[in-house]
Amino acid sequence: MSNNTEGKVVVITGASSGLGEATARHLSSLGAHVVLGARRMDRIQALADELTRSGAKAIAVATDVTRFDDVRKLVDTAVQTFGRVDVMINNAGLMPHSPLERLKVDDWNRMIDVNIKGVLYGIGAALPYMKEQKSGQIINVSSVAGHKVRPGSAVYAATKSAVLMLSEGLRQEVKAYDIRTTVISPGAVDTELPNSITESDVAENINKFYKENAIPAESFARAVAFAISQPPEVDVNEILFRPTRQEL
Repeated sequence: MSNNTEGKVVVITGASSGLGEATARHLSSLGAHVVLGARRMDRIQALADELTRSGAKAIAVATDVTRFDDVRKLVDTAVQTFGRVDVMINNAGLMPHSPLERLKVDDWNRMIDVNIKGVLYGIGAALPYMKEQKSGQIINVSSVAGHKVRPGSAVYAATKSAVLMLSEGLRQEVKAYDIRTTVISPGAVDTELPNSITESDVAENINKFYKENAIPAESFARAVAFAISQPPEVDVNEILFRPTRQEL
């Protein structure tokens, strides 16, 4: 029985660890060809080599999602190598929580650049190819924080809410091209995301919360695979999930 994933060309940003790495591994096991983008070239090249040795098709492209030219090169390389792009997963993200009164302007700017602009650049790089193909799927990563804001997470939550709105606007715009759109909003998942927090007291609290509640990154990978595996006429637009024990 086909899983509707085998042979698909999947581009993943933020593929050097966490959600992106787990997704690359899982989709490769289902027969997808994966194109890995991240700044840490050593990490994604090692992953691509490992997947290739196991019989999968995988390539790595150094990518800073805050640079549109980098993201466009990532997608262009996918098409040059495999002839098309079937799925674009805009996964790269940062979460440097802090109370607004601490005026962590550099952190605010980094979140806006990666969490919002990085998603826009991924859409912008993939969309021309998918329009021409009259097929494709764009998967954007939001967060439970995009649905529910808490003290200290205002800017992060705002960026993830923006991803929800971008995804819904995109969904309405691309129907004529048979392009599917999915936004996935995870809760606490075991990744390096808390490492981006620059305030020590905030980091201590978040790390404690993650240690007590976080679920494996494979949970996200399975959600991605579910959305991709649906037949072409089924468009899974939103998946919101969290650890069973996570209250908020």
